[in-house]
Amino acid sequence: MALIAIAYLIAAICFIMALRGLSGPKTARKGVLFGVVGMGLAIVATMFNPRVEDHILPLVGIAIGGLIGTGIAKKVAMTALPQLMAAFHSLVGLAAVCVAAAAFYNPEAYGIGTGGHIHAGSLIEMALGVAIGAFTFTGSIIAFGKLQGLISGAPLTFKGQHMLNAIIGGVIVTLIVMLCFTQSIVFFWMIVILALVLGILMIVPIGGADMPVIVSMLNSYSGWAAVGIGFTLTNSLLIVTGALVGASGAILSYIMCKNMNRSFISVLLGGFGANGEAGATGGADNSDKNVKIGSAEDAAFIMKNAESVIIVPGYGMAVAQAQHAVKEMADHLKKEGVKVRYAIHPVAGRMPGHMNVLLAEANVPYDDVAELEDINREFAQCDVAFVVGANDITNPAALTNPASPIFGMPILDVSKAKTVLFIKRSLGSGYAGIDNELFYQPNTMMLLDNAKKMVENIIKALD
Repeated sequence: MALIAIAYLIAAICFIMALRGLSGPKTARKGVLFGVVGMGLAIVATMFNPRVEDHILPLVGIAIGGLIGTGIAKKVAMTALPQLMAAFHSLVGLAAVCVAAAAFYNPEAYGIGTGGHIHAGSLIEMALGVAIGAFTFTGSIIAFGKLQGLISGAPLTFKGQHMLNAIIGGVIVTLIVMLCFTQSIVFFWMIVILALVLGILMIVPIGGADMPVIVSMLNSYSGWAAVGIGFTLTNSLLIVTGALVGASGAILSYIMCKNMNRSFISVLLGGFGANGEAGATGGADNSDKNVKIGSAEDAAFIMKNAESVIIVPGYGMAVAQAQHAVKEMADHLKKEGVKVRYAIHPVAGRMPGHMNVLLAEANVPYDDVAELEDINREFAQCDVAFVVGANDITNPAALTNPASPIFGMPILDVSKAKTVLFIKRSLGSGYAGIDNELFYQPNTMMLLDNAKKMVENIIKALD
């Protein structure tokens, strides 16, 4: 047991180093390797635990899960990573529910008491784990549906929604207390059912623009669900690992809320992003506004004669899989003596770091990529801001329109550039359902087409 404890300690250190490595693109690969080594060591140590009597079933499970995971990793597109994360979070939540149910029905196997006489502390841990797990399961499924386009990205609200959520939350707490006193199977499954319902009700009012924060927050919830599993299994490594995931996800969500000028408490309560004005703003009549429409040849001529170009990638680039074409275009411009940089908004795309992942896949040099706070001041001296489907994070309404649902959210100040080239399929509103005032500014030229096709045409024009 001492060797197993040491192995768990080393694995925990590897997980901490993995998080440290994943904090930056230059060290991300090393961080992933630390995570792989830590998980491998944790699995081997667990298999040698005397409490594990049957080794065949765990190995079969690992083999099946490994094959499925490998298949998904090879086939999933970079654009599908956000919904993949949401799907994985749901599985962690479901695992927490299954483990808690197994422990409740067979406490002797877990050393937490006997049927009807489970230790009070274990009951509390079990009840909290199953509640968080069930909430994470359905909440992640709703997030997956929104990200995949199976469910509308618009907020779904109704009168008395927050009061209903509060009542359900209060009932769950009451049931946990009653479960500890009675150890009733009915109360256990009522907690599960109500937590499943609460997970749905708290995620459906979240608007599309706020989904990156929700993905991060669900990641945190899945970590706390794992902590509950760890207490039930009396597994110290699972407790530590879950706490790392839960704490890091919560910290990331807090940082993103600050970047979006959102309330962190509102995120926890599932109440932000449901501003009823979004639809009205998105449906504004812009028929009297002038829009300058350009071509690939126009864009190529403007950028070829510029001294500096800042590329702003967004979800439109991800959907079109245009990152490689954008990198090729940037290389062409650099050969012409143009200074090219990339500006990354912290909530661009559908998950934290989405654009960084795509640019890394295209082998964009790390030194060319800058975060919002480091590059925003450079737009005023920039000749061209080249926006690739980044709608809400470039909308000046966040700075100028107090009635806008995104008012107060920090944006990339692309409107300050001498010329803005904006690739988008149409003049329609973005994922948040808000019309972008940038489209109608005199220094903006709209390039209406699929991002990959438009960039490829620009490359041809540059040649």
